[in-house]
Amino acid sequence: MKKVIEIKSETDTCQLAKILSRQIEVGDVLALSGKLGTGKTFFTQCICKFLGVTEYVSSPSYILLNEYKGKFDIAHFDLYRLSSLEEVLEIGLIEIMEQRLTIIEWYEIAKDILPKETIFLDFDMTDDSRNVTLRTDKILVME
Repeated sequence: MKKVIEIKSETDTCQLAKILSRQIEVGDVLALSGKLGTGKTFFTQCICKFLGVTEYVSSPSYILLNEYKGKFDIAHFDLYRLSSLEEVLEIGLIEIMEQRLTIIEWYEIAKDILPKETIFLDFDMTDDSRNVTLRTDKILVME
């Protein structure tokens, strides 16, 4: 499945998160890409809220991983500062993906080890529009 979703507001971003939060489960991976400021962390904040996380959700840019408890355990990675797949493997990404919902910002360095049904969300912004391209082999209802 590939779908381009127009994002006109923060409400639209949260609506996308709400739709996905009803369908994801432990073991699912959300792989987020996009330039700085395109909405990856805001999307993560929304999805965590819909999954019952009550604590503040922030980007793990400097510490690589934030963990949250909600409907189930959530691991939120930011791989921006890593330079090799070996570094990704050293932080235990494979084992963590099996045990939690895993959200990965800047996933590209780990793309070869992501599960087949990973939900890819590519955030894009121009002067007059913002879009999210959703790609996945997982069966999702996008209404």
